[in-house]
Amino acid sequence: MTRAGLRPVARQTRAYFAPVDRVNGPSAIFDPSKDNGFQLDAPTAPWIDLGWIENFQRTTTSQIEALTGATDGAVSAQARRALGARVDFEFRDWGKLQMALAGGAEHMNVLATDPSASRAGSGGIPLPAVPLLAGSTAAELVLGAGANAGFQPGDLVACDLDYAQEVGYVGTGIAAAYVKNSADVREDANYVRRVTFNVGRVALLTQTSLLLSQPLPGGVPAPGAAVQKVLAFVDREGGSFLQQWSGLFVAEEESGGRVSFFYPILSPCTVKPEWARESLLAIQKPLAGLALQASFTALPTVDANDGSVVLCYRSYFPAAAAAVY
Repeated sequence: MTRAGLRPVARQTRAYFAPVDRVNGPSAIFDPSKDNGFQLDAPTAPWIDLGWIENFQRTTTSQIEALTGATDGAVSAQARRALGARVDFEFRDWGKLQMALAGGAEHMNVLATDPSASRAGSGGIPLPAVPLLAGSTAAELVLGAGANAGFQPGDLVACDLDYAQEVGYVGTGIAAAYVKNSADVREDANYVRRVTFNVGRVALLTQTSLLLSQPLPGGVPAPGAAVQKVLAFVDREGGSFLQQWSGLFVAEEESGGRVSFFYPILSPCTVKPEWARESLLAIQKPLAGLALQASFTALPTVDANDGSVVLCYRSYFPAAAAAVY
């Protein structure tokens, strides 16, 4: 045995997120008994790789209360109260999910717009959607002969159902927004595709299909879904919807063991009176990179093994031949 193996050395921390079922609770579980060989470059579903992150910091606001007794008022017992934890870090990669998590609220797809449409901060009235045909998968969108003429390799596309004036969570596979009243979204048939996470990039066109470079995050499109071109992503300062995702952070081992942090439910938070939403990373003046600042509070779940209310799990996978302590 070697004591050197007790000193985990990591180059960076890597972030993975999975959607939370907003009705039934978290469905992604990082089980250290099954996931000890978790592949960082090929994560198992439903985990989505969001790249390396910087300035990763975990803090706890949980408090341990002293219970005093006896004649001298000495501490006779202790109890935990005000359970709380938060996570802060910077996304160095920009993508739809990174922006949604850092922004915290509804995240919008800017749909390709009719040239005659009025201007709007999150995009105006879009071009008509193209209906999806049977046989579509998360990686192949079947439109039929001639129906893909408006798309080119490299295009971003959103694929989801028409909004049918329903209330509640909307978005195939991943809750993208919550509609309280159909009038709030102008009963817009395109609203679900404005907010859906089922977005992909076209890699190739066949005579009848769009082949995507990555599978749609929300999975196989629902029957009756349609496709629209996406020009950009936009988030907003405001909105009533709060994102909820499961988070997994892995400090990849350069030497020593691997350390993983699993949060069943993370929701955006702002504890500080004010905080920067982006930061500049100097490269060489006048060039600078932009990093997305993300901050989350951990929401509680119950551990099935003993009924304990928990916020997060820290797992340590010892290096081979390392001492136990």
